[in-house]
Amino acid sequence: MNKAENSEIRDDLVAVARIAKPKGLKGEVVADLLTDFPERFENLERVLAGENGERELGIERFSFHKSRIVLKFAGVDSIEEAETLRNLYLCVRESEVVALEEGEFYDWELEGCEVVTGDGDRIGRVKEIFRAGENVNLVVAGKEREHMIPFVEAICIEVDIDLKRIVVDLPEGLLEF
Repeated sequence: MNKAENSEIRDDLVAVARIAKPKGLKGEVVADLLTDFPERFENLERVLAGENGERELGIERFSFHKSRIVLKFAGVDSIEEAETLRNLYLCVRESEVVALEEGEFYDWELEGCEVVTGDGDRIGRVKEIFRAGENVNLVVAGKEREHMIPFVEAICIEVDIDLKRIVVDLPEGLLEF
């Protein structure tokens, strides 16, 4: 789950889907999932729509279709009303996200963290998370260039989300590439 591709999303909101288009004539919409936990919709009664969560939408029903979700919202009963929702992010409050196991983090929690060595040398800030298959890498914006640092316990030895700080023990030569 992420804060959303759009950095305009309010800080206390987390995007779980983005409406792609209306479906049918009775107000349903098709949305792209932005969560790793699609099952969360089973207990979700409402979402906040828009960049600032300016519109609260009650979920009447939902179903999954391939890699997308089809939603029907209360009070949205026509294709014209559904069209007004196109491209809106569907968000939940940060306090409502699915709890992770200890040592697991959401991408948006890691983004913005300062990365330092055990000796306190500053490497930079996490700009984004890059995934390649099972591999997760931190893209760290350094003083002169970006660095790709594998997000594994052997390298990222301490992660403090509250302090927005990641301490790393880098293998020799990693920052030279």
